Amino acid sequence: MAMNKPSARPARAQFSSGPCAKNPTFTLDKLADAPLGRSHRAAVGKAKLKAAIDGTRDILRIPADYRIGIVPASDTGAVEMAMWSLLGARPATMVAWESFGAGWVTDVVKQLKIDADVKTADYGHIVDMAAIDYDTDVVFTWNGTTSGVRVATGDVIPADRAGLTICDATSAAFAMDLPWDKLDVTTFSWQKVLGGEAAHGMIVLSPRAVERLETYTPAWPLPKIFRMTKGGKLIDGIFVGETINTPSMLAVEDYLAALDWARDVGGLNGLIARANANAQAVWDFCDTRDWIDNLAVDPATRSNTSVCLKFTDDRITDGAAFAKAVAKRLDTENVAYDIGAYRDAPAGLRIWCGGTVDTSDIQAMLPWLEYAFHAEIDALS
Repeated sequence: MAMNKPSARPARAQFSSGPCAKNPTFTLDKLADAPLGRSHRAAVGKAKLKAAIDGTRDILRIPADYRIGIVPASDTGAVEMAMWSLLGARPATMVAWESFGAGWVTDVVKQLKIDADVKTADYGHIVDMAAIDYDTDVVFTWNGTTSGVRVATGDVIPADRAGLTICDATSAAFAMDLPWDKLDVTTFSWQKVLGGEAAHGMIVLSPRAVERLETYTPAWPLPKIFRMTKGGKLIDGIFVGETINTPSMLAVEDYLAALDWARDVGGLNGLIARANANAQAVWDFCDTRDWIDNLAVDPATRSNTSVCLKFTDDRITDGAAFAKAVAKRLDTENVAYDIGAYRDAPAGLRIWCGGTVDTSDIQAMLPWLEYAFHAEIDALS
């Protein structure tokens, strides 16, 4: 069925799942106050870094007795820091239902050589979180960025658990209401939901995680950038802005501007509402078409940030090639950039719906998606 090109276009075509769209009010002028050419250890640098930590605590509603640190190497660095520093004290359970979670499994089992209980689920599904032994240390992603499947609730995590919960929340923080009392280590990066710049990660430690750090020494040597203790005590400076290595003060300024925007749209509640509206627009579109569907099988576990889609039309014989052609057509038309599925995920599309995206742009893009689908179907005949 040939279709005419839609007349309206998104004002912003950035639907990448990372780095994600800047907030709608962003301009380079907002970074004018960055202390460029200054030491991050100077008073002005420390003040900026502390403001980033304090703003994170305020918007995410992180308890006062939890520690928040800015760390190197994005969310990956934060997760690796947690696993290398904390695991090995007791049995571990590794939980994975998408590629990044699978990567953490590989690092723990093959690099740290921990004999972990590995629980996995296929793309579109999720591990039964109620069936996990929380007296072990449990490592899991809250939101599967490459599968579009998220943990529906933290209610199944017991308050009296003996183990630590280590949660990669990089595409969940600032878009989902994380239950901090159920999370001992939480990691994320600036480049996801708030559309910050890449390379910086954050780690949030509960009092139980701090206790583990101060009472347990791993059997393996720790690289400098992973060390959070000295002489058996937490290095407090890390959690007030004295970073382990040199941060980009330009990226810090950008993060501070993103936090200001987040406050302007209503804080965490406003950010969640924006992501929910964006994702709902995509879900409603799929519900009224018989050729596309959500990769997440259970609606209760659908992600409201990284919405992953699959084509279901029987005329498609090479799903990967077809999805790539649709994504390329949308890119060429300048209506949707970088929406192909992650390289390890099933063939399809991945549309970022985090709060920095405007729902009006999602709504303007979806008719183009329908146009691209029919154009590529016609090209098959």
